[in-house]
Amino acid sequence: MSADLLALSGQVGAALITKEATVCAAESCTGGLLLSALTDIAGSSAYVQGGLVTYSNEAKMQFLKVRQATLMEQGAVSEATAAEMARGALALFATDYALSVTGIAGPGGGTAEKPVGLTYIGLAGPEGLLRVERRVWGGDRIANKKASVGAALRLLLGALKA
Repeated sequence: MSADLLALSGQVGAALITKEATVCAAESCTGGLLLSALTDIAGSSAYVQGGLVTYSNEAKMQFLKVRQATLMEQGAVSEATAAEMARGALALFATDYALSVTGIAGPGGGTAEKPVGLTYIGLAGPEGLLRVERRVWGGDRIANKKASVGAALRLLLGALKA
């Protein structure tokens, strides 16, 4: 992992410990990289409860309770899917916060409406907190995945510091 992501993961971990809060992750296009970043910090077992890589629509529906109608109408790469993934993970792992990431890492799979690099990052948390950010990254597959992880960590850190 890059030094920047490692430092960011450390800041997130420290903030979670300070708040005595827990987190989980529901990932698609990042393939476990977000959870890996969170657990690269020694002592992360104090705040990381777990996570899922739900790459297929079937896995999103089965484990995270993403609605089939959402996937059919909005697509797997959408604001609605990211929101349902985050809410589903929050319920499944019973954590204080849940992050979700769904997108098109590339190099293929993009369309005019949903280009390569399009990513939605969700955050669900206490008191009905729900945020979804839309990003379009311009890198290669690995760069897009790393950028998504960084954005997810920054989204959580912002919520923890609010």
